Amino acid sequence: MTHPDDLKSIGLKATYPRLKILDLFHKLQDEGSPRHVTAEDVYRHLLADGLDIGLATVYRVLTQFEQAGLLQRHHFESGKAIFELNEGQHHDHLVCLQCGRVEEFFDAEIEKRQHQIAEERGFTVREHALYLYVECNKPDCPHRKHST
Repeated sequence: MTHPDDLKSIGLKATYPRLKILDLFHKLQDEGSPRHVTAEDVYRHLLADGLDIGLATVYRVLTQFEQAGLLQRHHFESGKAIFELNEGQHHDHLVCLQCGRVEEFFDAEIEKRQHQIAEERGFTVREHALYLYVECNKPDCPHRKHST
């Protein structure tokens, strides 16, 4: 969704900042770059591309996109809001405590068990988020910060 008419269809004007920020999320996804980015990450990417869009505008657009359902906001352990494209499919997250890398996963058994646990206790799950905070133990992890 980067065409001006697509933004209009969800009630947003197709402004230059909105189009460029949405385009950035699609570009990151297409490149296989980290899909989970902070507002500051978005701002740095825009600056690197020579685009003059202020940080306050980035925050405002990200909030508008979240409210419109285009983006999902997460609050991982860092305390900073992290945004990703909302593709309409539920998934959970592994968050590396060493480098901050986020990997997505889906496990039908985990999903089933969560609903069973809630039901056994007299509840119905309406929404949930599962974040597993992990430490990478891959000796050749390309994301690990190396000490010099």
